[in-house]
Amino acid sequence: MANLIEVQGLNISFFKHQLEKQIISNISFEIKPNEIVAVVGESGSGKSISSLALMGLLPKQISKITAGSILFEDKNLANLSEKEFQSIRGNDIAMIFQEPMSSLNPSMRCGKQVEEILKQHVKLTDSEIKSEVLNLFEKVKLPNPKRIFKAYPHEISGGQKQRVMIAMAIACKPKLLIADEPTTALDVTVQKEILELLKTIQTETKMSVLFISHDLSLVSELADRVLVMYKGKIVEQGTTDTIFNHPKHNYTKALINARPSTDYRLEQLPTISDFMADEVNNAIISDADRAENHKKLYAKDPLLEVIDVEKTYFSKTGWFTKEQEFNAVDGVSFKVFPGETLGLVGESGCGKSTLGNAILQLDKATSGRILYKGKDITNLSRSEMRTMRKDIQIIFQDPFASLNPRLTVGNAILEPMKVHKIGTSNRLRKEKVITILEKVGLDASAFNRYPHEFSGGQRQRVGIARTIALEPQLIVCDESVSALDISVQAQVLNLLNALKAQFGFTYIFISHDLAVVKYMADQLLVMNQGKIEEIGDADDIYASPKQAYTKKLIHAIPKGL
Repeated sequence: MANLIEVQGLNISFFKHQLEKQIISNISFEIKPNEIVAVVGESGSGKSISSLALMGLLPKQISKITAGSILFEDKNLANLSEKEFQSIRGNDIAMIFQEPMSSLNPSMRCGKQVEEILKQHVKLTDSEIKSEVLNLFEKVKLPNPKRIFKAYPHEISGGQKQRVMIAMAIACKPKLLIADEPTTALDVTVQKEILELLKTIQTETKMSVLFISHDLSLVSELADRVLVMYKGKIVEQGTTDTIFNHPKHNYTKALINARPSTDYRLEQLPTISDFMADEVNNAIISDADRAENHKKLYAKDPLLEVIDVEKTYFSKTGWFTKEQEFNAVDGVSFKVFPGETLGLVGESGCGKSTLGNAILQLDKATSGRILYKGKDITNLSRSEMRTMRKDIQIIFQDPFASLNPRLTVGNAILEPMKVHKIGTSNRLRKEKVITILEKVGLDASAFNRYPHEFSGGQRQRVGIARTIALEPQLIVCDESVSALDISVQAQVLNLLNALKAQFGFTYIFISHDLAVVKYMADQLLVMNQGKIEEIGDADDIYASPKQAYTKKLIHAIPKGL
């Protein structure tokens, strides 16, 4: 069978001020008709750059293909003009991008955006095109296609936006669909639905799929073959079974093992550098060690008590309609003990972050009490609130959005220290900041650099440094590793555990990723529609969940082969 795509000896370079840097080095692979091929690797490994080359979307002014060929049905895509590419792009080769919110036009209704693609490539009347879009929306299992046809992107959920993107990509029945990290930062249940949808569509249409991801266990549920990329090269390729069960390259082994296991708990998650240096620590935390630790933990008085907390929002759908009540948090009660990590899980919209904000007093609870060290913090004076703010801190999901782009990293950490009078002089504060930066795995040079000069994982370390500089006792980690590469995620989780051991922190760890929460948590609290579905020891809940909702979350975790 002839290959649909054949890439031979491809080199791609980027240019800056006359300097040339080779980003992709001599990669070769093929995609057969009716085949799903996955490309895996960390951010910066060259996965997305390779896919942009297939789409003719490399930025012309700063990059170019310097060697090799990309044959698509015997046409060399590397030599095509922009005009020639326009007839192929969207028609024969289509792409689902990583972030649907930034890929969809916020000022256009969803239906119109899919209609645009069809108008460009097929000769149908307006009513036929509308009917085709509604059929596509049904095909990608969007609820109430007519409503979503008229809806703007901000009016639908993340999973629904991704389905609109898939509808747009398959509109012209392409021969090759490129899916670039299409499930990153989605709930584990939505992720499973999107994967099943892609597989169903692929089986029906017989199109080929190039699936790009940093998550190897996710890929194992979808792909026929896997390419592993590292620093712009393909270091290993083979069938999914071979790559998973007999990986040869240390980098592949690292990607497989960096995700927390759901069967046992390692003292430390292995990172890429551990595998590359052959220095993997396989020590496991035994059930007896864990039980002994819990005995000490739960003998203390609770640090935080949440008692029957509710948060109600009111909304109006029109000028003359009655206000509607929405209980985002509905009668929630639990305790957190000093030195404990409480895992808080559930799908988007279940009330996790609303509850976190109520604990932090960023969004006041409508009713109920929140006791910190035995004192109700729901009605503090301004000066009491300032003292409490130092004690209860947050690590945000998006470190870039939470850092001021105009402040150097050093000043971003120094500012809150001054406010809370930590340190007696700027010199001593600066020394402390540099020590903290080194503790989180950055060096002293980071002090004078700006947020945009760091990678996502490094920015998350800066966010952690800023949090621990205030010497808090309770830290709310709100989806603080959800958008990170698997290997960077492992580094950050190891760091959080090391800091907890060193400083005696207490964590409320909020995430939609049950595998990560199980690894981190002592107790697990499962939320659904503002209520607690289940609460108890993390291992016990994972081993024998009582509620159907918890079973659904656990079942949706990618298991690997």
